Amino acid sequence: MVTVPVVNRQGQSVGTVEVDPAEFGGEVNKQLLHDVVVMYLANQRAGTHSTLRRGQVAGSTKKLFRQKGTGRARRGTLRTNKTKGGGTAKGPKPRDYEYHLPKKAVKAATRMAILSKILDNEIVVVDDLALPEVKTKQVTALLAALNLAETTCLIGYESPGEDAGKKEAGQRLYLSGRNIPSVRVAAASQFNAYTVLRQKRLVLTKAALEELRAAGKKQEAAAG
Repeated sequence: MVTVPVVNRQGQSVGTVEVDPAEFGGEVNKQLLHDVVVMYLANQRAGTHSTLRRGQVAGSTKKLFRQKGTGRARRGTLRTNKTKGGGTAKGPKPRDYEYHLPKKAVKAATRMAILSKILDNEIVVVDDLALPEVKTKQVTALLAALNLAETTCLIGYESPGEDAGKKEAGQRLYLSGRNIPSVRVAAASQFNAYTVLRQKRLVLTKAALEELRAAGKKQEAAAG
C-alpha cells in the first residue's frame, strides 16, 4: 500500500489515503507507456505535408542535350531533382498517420501512468476543488499554496455524469484553469497516458482519485 497525503486548498494536511498499486496495474511497463504515447502523438499529426515531384513542376520535358559526345555529364530535363527548381525526389505526400493499439492496452497504460505519478510522489490530492465562481486567480492561488506555480500540472476532477451540480462545478474549474499555460484541467474519465505523463504534477480531488481507483478495480476484475 502507498500512503498519499491529502491537503486542502491552502496546502494544509487534512489526512491521508491508502492506495493499492494493484488498482492501477501493480507495476509500470515503460515499453507499453512509450508505445501508447507514440500512438497519441502520431494521431495528432495532420499529415498535410506535400512536395512536387518532377512530373508536377513547370518546365520543358525536352532533353537538354544529347547523351554522348559533348564531354558533359549526362542529364535529362529541367524537371529533374538535380536542377534548381526541379522536382523533389521521394518527397513526402499527404498521408494519414493515425493508428490504434488495443483498447485494453491503452486503458492499462492510463492506469500505469497514474501509478507512476503516485510512486514518484508527483501526485497531489486535494480534499475539494469546488469554486464559487469562474476566476482564474482562484486556480493561481491554489497552485501557489501547493508550491506548484512554476510546474506544469494536470488538474483532475470527478466526472459529472448526469449530475447537473457536478457538471456546473467541473465547468467552473475548467474555465478557471484553461487560461493558465502550464495547467490542463480534465475530468477523471478523460484521462489518457499521454495527458497524465505530459504534465509534471497530477493534482486530483479526493473524489476523482476514488473514481480512478474504482475504475482500476473494475478493469482489473474484467482482465482477471
